[in-house]
Amino acid sequence: MYSPFHQLRKPVSQQNALENVSEFPAHLVPGRTIAAAAVNEDSCEFGSPKYFALCGLGGIISCGLTHTLVTPLDLVKCRLQVNPAKYKNLINGFKVTMADEGARGLAKGWAPTAIGYSIQGLGKFGLYEYFKILYADLLGEENAYYWRTSLYLAASASAELFADIGLVPLESIKVKIQTTPGFANTLREAVPKMLQQEGVSAFFKSLVPLWMRQIPYTMMKFACFERTVELIYAHVVPKPRADCSKGEQLVVTFAAGYIAGVFCAVVSHPADTLVSKLNQEKGASSVDVLKKIGFGGLWKGLGPRIIMIGTLTALQWFIYDSVKVALSIPRPLPPAPPKAKSE
Repeated sequence: MYSPFHQLRKPVSQQNALENVSEFPAHLVPGRTIAAAAVNEDSCEFGSPKYFALCGLGGIISCGLTHTLVTPLDLVKCRLQVNPAKYKNLINGFKVTMADEGARGLAKGWAPTAIGYSIQGLGKFGLYEYFKILYADLLGEENAYYWRTSLYLAASASAELFADIGLVPLESIKVKIQTTPGFANTLREAVPKMLQQEGVSAFFKSLVPLWMRQIPYTMMKFACFERTVELIYAHVVPKPRADCSKGEQLVVTFAAGYIAGVFCAVVSHPADTLVSKLNQEKGASSVDVLKKIGFGGLWKGLGPRIIMIGTLTALQWFIYDSVKVALSIPRPLPPAPPKAKSE
């Protein structure tokens, strides 16, 4: 089978440079360099099919694990969005849920969450790395550096477009279980009921609102993270990343991830509320929901979501970077101006 990944081969001049010099270019965006000695420790070639596969594995672990761990918080957040009369705030939401369903009630929807966000993580991180290199190659070295924020935004949007197609059926099941009392308690119970009541469309009717939520979220998640990492190393950390220990680098990753997560939560929250309401109300359209809840209703549950998404995003980047370290996946240094411009 043809794979577009096969296009991403290093130029011959780059391969020859390995034999002749102590440093060679290995671009996340052009301008990044890593020592030749370090390359021998990598488990794969940067930009190779194995590189993308391992990045996808890191995405599966980081997204699947973190989303599953915060299932109780996500459940209460969804109920705040769809039934604010009953669930007044975050603390009250936990108390009411515990009183109605016990501690086990807080875990409702964990299975579709784990499966759905593992699929999404595979596409989100694996395809982001692919599109980032593809677009950098199309732009050329100088443009890729000076337009790197736009590059990050375009690559992350492209990746999320495909990742959400895998997520949406499981997200629909999860929200239905969490927000419709008495409908179903498990994945196996929910799927046949949804098929019987609404057909296959039940699993895909919220795809466009999901794109509206996830694409801005992911664009902010990756672009803000990448630029925040640059700023932290440039203005906060007193030494270059190459001189930092792996533990120090992971601390920077967590801090940048949390900052990015706060912005992610705000820009994607209205669409998140829309997704929750659509999956709660049988046969409703986006326009119907907007008319019913109004603009103010789109912002219900923002506080819990900032806490959830900030922590979630920080942990995802921390786990993803930890997987890269553990599996010796190439981790290029923060971008620097092309040499011709910096000399």
